[in-house]
Amino acid sequence: MLPIPSVSICLPVYDGEQFLAETIRSVLDQTYRDFEVVVLDNASTDQSGNIARSFGDPRIRIERNRETLPQAENWNRVVELSRAPLVKVVCADDLLHPRCLELQVAPMDADPGLAVVAARRHMIDEQSRVIVPRRGLSGLVGVRTGVEVARRVVRNGSNPIGESNNVLFRRDDFFTVGGWKTDRPYIMDLDLWLRLLQLGDFLGLPETLAAFRIGRGTVSSNNEEKIYEQQRMLIEELGDSPYFQVRGLDLAVGRMLAPAGRARRRALYTISKVASRGDAA
Repeated sequence: MLPIPSVSICLPVYDGEQFLAETIRSVLDQTYRDFEVVVLDNASTDQSGNIARSFGDPRIRIERNRETLPQAENWNRVVELSRAPLVKVVCADDLLHPRCLELQVAPMDADPGLAVVAARRHMIDEQSRVIVPRRGLSGLVGVRTGVEVARRVVRNGSNPIGESNNVLFRRDDFFTVGGWKTDRPYIMDLDLWLRLLQLGDFLGLPETLAAFRIGRGTVSSNNEEKIYEQQRMLIEELGDSPYFQVRGLDLAVGRMLAPAGRARRRALYTISKVASRGDAA
């Protein structure tokens, strides 16, 4: 049994052979070295498992589900398989900057009152080209309380924090709040961040430390309408929450700006599709 590392990078994958090697390389290239990589193959039918095994790095541990699980259940299982006190979940088509862990772990170690550390991320296309640089964390750089973050989320009308690859959280907190919720698959990242922030503070880093891929076959691009519906639902829940103290003005602004957030997502998918068609021409 290897010593327990400081960080577990959890990498759930289902038929992710197209980008998986690039993703794993970005993880292994971290300047911060005390981590494990838990690859959970969700009963893939392609070469994902063989690609993960081809690296031969002792920090990589590969597990496989006997049958394909829904995304939230699979993500809960990969965190259950982790061993470190700090956790980052990286999708099999996303990327990390080499200094991502270095810059996120240090403040978590220094301040036990932090529950979530996030960074900005690039939005990239299927050829890993940046289509929108340095996205996210508008008004959220620095240390913020959960109440401050919730109000910003409501006013934003979308997800100003980001996806799992640009966020670091504590494993114990994850299980305390119940992990990823299976009944809201299209906003399960934002939903989790807000529940974690009932246990501690938020730190937003100004650096861009990850990349989120906008591709033709991604969950985000194929379910834009459901993402919009569930984000509107979350805004209303936050407005009713006695803990987050969201004001009526925050809620009114969020309702007004939600369609703008939807338009931004649609624009990203359109840009990525146009770039992909151009490459195929």
